[in-house]
Amino acid sequence: MPAEPADGAIAPAESTVETRGLEPVPDSERSGRVRELVPTWVAANISVLLLTMGAGLVIFNKLNIWQVLVVAVAAPVVSYGIVGLISIAGKRGGAPGMALSRAVFGQRGNLFPGALIWVARWGWETINAVSGAYAVLTVLDLLFGIKSNTTLIVVTLLFFVGCTFVVSGLGINALRVCSKWSTYLFGAFSVLVLGYLVFTTDWSAVFAKPAGSTAMMVAGIGTIAAGGISWVPSGPDFTRYLPRTASSKGMVGATIGGAGVVVLPMVLMGAVMAVGTPDLATAQDPVSFIGELLPTWIAVPYLLIALVGMLLINSMSMYSAGFTAQTLGIKVPRAWAVSVNAVISLVFGFLLMVVATSFFGSFISFLTLLAVAFSAWIGVFGVDMLRRPAYDGAALLDTTRTSAYWYRGGYAWQAMTAWALALVVGLLFTSVDWFSGPLSSTWIGQNGLGWVAGIVTSGLLYAVLPRTQAPAAHAPAGERELAETLSN
Repeated sequence: MPAEPADGAIAPAESTVETRGLEPVPDSERSGRVRELVPTWVAANISVLLLTMGAGLVIFNKLNIWQVLVVAVAAPVVSYGIVGLISIAGKRGGAPGMALSRAVFGQRGNLFPGALIWVARWGWETINAVSGAYAVLTVLDLLFGIKSNTTLIVVTLLFFVGCTFVVSGLGINALRVCSKWSTYLFGAFSVLVLGYLVFTTDWSAVFAKPAGSTAMMVAGIGTIAAGGISWVPSGPDFTRYLPRTASSKGMVGATIGGAGVVVLPMVLMGAVMAVGTPDLATAQDPVSFIGELLPTWIAVPYLLIALVGMLLINSMSMYSAGFTAQTLGIKVPRAWAVSVNAVISLVFGFLLMVVATSFFGSFISFLTLLAVAFSAWIGVFGVDMLRRPAYDGAALLDTTRTSAYWYRGGYAWQAMTAWALALVVGLLFTSVDWFSGPLSSTWIGQNGLGWVAGIVTSGLLYAVLPRTQAPAAHAPAGERELAETLSN
């Protein structure tokens, strides 16, 4: 019998640990509800890093509060709108995103974007592990006066990554429970923090700040949107238990709504905090400022709840990373595949906390490159999804020459060409602390739109290149083309 619905997805009821790997979910187990996607994407954004990013819009981009409002609204609509659209492939194919990607790039070709996306997740998980460790260190300092040292950094990182490994290893049911309750608690305490800021902020200083340039506002949208872009390949992972008849419009709306309800107030609060604390965005520690700005009775529970949120973000990322590792040929159960990323985030997290001199600079550079790395895949996969009525489940799992998705030598050269060229184009327009593409001084580069150039380039190239035909996969009765489904 099917299990209880969970965040738009259900797991087989016979075990607490989700045992399903890359294999498509049968229709008999698809009884999730679209509205349950909302807490999934709320949980994916419960991070105090959004406060730091909001502060960065004021300190570095020189934006005023009204421009920050535009950024905070536009960024989740753009980025999580793409997440929602790509997640439609999950309900249609019933498999994780990087498994469905085999149908696009070929069994061997998919190893290239898969490897890049897997490596990119190392950085995302490292950033969140560091933020979680800093949250623990801040709470210890506020409550007991215990100051940070190298030994304590290692212990807190081990604690955070260990908890992440357990939750992501258990699978979708554990993520469902944590997402639901962290959403309620974080929402309640965010309202409390917002109320405190309303009564203690010098609003005349907030509204007196002059406006920044339009270019910096557009670049700010790209910076905030980069976090959402990083979730695009994972979108199908959380919708593959939805019935095929689930509303595609509803899926997109729930995804945007779940993310937006967190991103908007958090970015705005960070911007407001930055007016009175201009060094907030440049601090090596992106969390301790909360203890300085808020009274202990608010700061401690808020940080503890945020800690759970950051743990969830990492757990969701590792959950998807486990599938990606399996598509790369790492032949271990999904629950153990996440251990590779856990070890990597421990090592990189230690280096970032002990060696790096600027957390914010490292974070923004990483987000920028992450968006470019994912954008080339998004354009190709999205265009393919628009014209593919269904996915062949057996062919997805068959990695031999007999697979319908073997194409020529295991590669779909059209997809590979579009992806590789778009990756280069995106980097040409990109500039970070330690790298500047030769076209980064152009209008596209100055506005931080390298990731948009990547999506457009890969999508257009793949659309115009001649298509390699695979044996047709027959859609189940009642399944429509994507264009028709979106009109429902």
